[in-house]
Formats: sequence, C-alpha cells, structure tokens
Amino acid sequence: MKTALVVLDMLNDFVDGTLANPAAEPIIGTIDRLAGAARSRDDWVVVYANDAHQPGDIEFEVFGEHALAGSPGAQVVPGLTPEGDDIVVPKRFYSAFTDTDLDATCRVHNIGKMVIVGQHTNCCCRHTTYDAFLRGIEVAVVSDATCMFEPMTGDRYDDAQEHALEYLATFYNSQVLESTDLL
Repeated sequence: MKTALVVLDMLNDFVDGTLANPAAEPIIGTIDRLAGAARSRDDWVVVYANDAHQPGDIEFEVFGEHALAGSPGAQVVPGLTPEGDDIVVPKRFYSAFTDTDLDATCRVHNIGKMVIVGQHTNCCCRHTTYDAFLRGIEVAVVSDATCMFEPMTGDRYDDAQEHALEYLATFYNSQVLESTDLL
C-alpha cells in the first residue's frame, strides 16, 4: 500500500494571480520539503491535482474565470514544479476526484493513504478529503501546508483554518498533522 502526497491547486492564479491568496506563499517551502521527502521513498507518490478549467465552467459563477487549461495562471507556481514520476491530475471541480482519473490513479498505484496539502482547506481540500473517505482511503491533512482563501476570511483567518481542519478530522476521520510529523 502506498501513500500519495496530494498537492492541491498551488497554481499561479491562486498564489499571486486572478485569485491571489497571501496565505499561500508561506506554505510553498513546506510543500516543497514534503514533496522532496515523498519522492525519496518507494512507498510514496506525489500527485498534483490542479484546476484546469474550460471556458464556461460552473465554478466561474462563484469565483470568476481562473486557471484556464493551458494558461499561465493554471501552471504550478515556481518552486513546486512537478518532477519526474510525479502525477498531474487536471480537475475542473473542487474535488480532485470529480470527473478526473484520480480514482483510477489510486487503484493503479495501490494508494491507501493520502496526505493532503495546498489550497483551500475549507473547499478543495475538504471535497477531496470527503471523496477519499468515501473510497476507504485513509487521509491526513497537514496543517502548516494547507491554507484558507484569506480574502474570504477577513480577520478570522486563524479561526477559519482551525475550524476547517477540525471539520476534516471530525467528519472524515482525517489525521491533522504538522509537516514536522512527516519530515
């Protein structure tokens, strides 16, 4: 059984582009260290699940146009570029499982556990965690390698992040870890 480090939406549009998130910049180095550690182990795989929208996608009704497939905004930020055997899963919805090949990827690579990092704890992380839980995949979420969409939290960022992590632990039996627990 393998573990997948799942990096969610660490894209140009989500860090400093159309949907810039100041909370994303500080987690880049932590995710990079986790990805390096995962790549050094035979029992881990690194999976990037990235928004790659098509014109007219339903999410645009909520967040406006962002991360169009093939655009610079849909590229992984410098410093986290996928390497060698890393797997890239384009997605068009919040969950990395919805209408993607992530489920097949998990079966092919015998993935029984996912470690979730990236954006956004209460949205894409939450929906991906739910879908992994439904499939019987054990999930851990790294608190210092995930972040909320800061512009929507106002002065409640820390409380919102804590609440989102608690939700994942309570409803999906997710472990909430610090990066130091894995490194």
